[in-house]
Amino acid sequence: MKREAFEHWMQGYLACWRSNDAEEIGALFSEDCRYYTQAFREPWTSRERLVAGWLERADWQGEWDFEYRWVAVDGATSVLEGVTTYHTQGTQYYNVWFITLNETGECTEFKEAWVQKPEEES
Repeated sequence: MKREAFEHWMQGYLACWRSNDAEEIGALFSEDCRYYTQAFREPWTSRERLVAGWLERADWQGEWDFEYRWVAVDGATSVLEGVTTYHTQGTQYYNVWFITLNETGECTEFKEAWVQKPEEES
């Protein structure tokens, strides 16, 4: 799979992150997708659960920015690193995402690992 397919999916993901539209979110993922919200958490294991979990967090997120770069593409899986800034909370997170797509461009597995930026020391 080419990087362009992952970038196309990522643009859809970012649009959903902004809109929080349940149908658009669901369209990005396969019915049996596994979505890991952190490395050692149990994954959301269906499209329905994934959409519900996503929407449960929508209000908390408020205003945000996400900057990223692709690190690798290997077959159906890609890796990106990014920085999420949640302006409402005044927090930043460093992220590593593993994204696996099927032949129709739906995500079958999404894994994220993140760490919050420490507060500045005085």
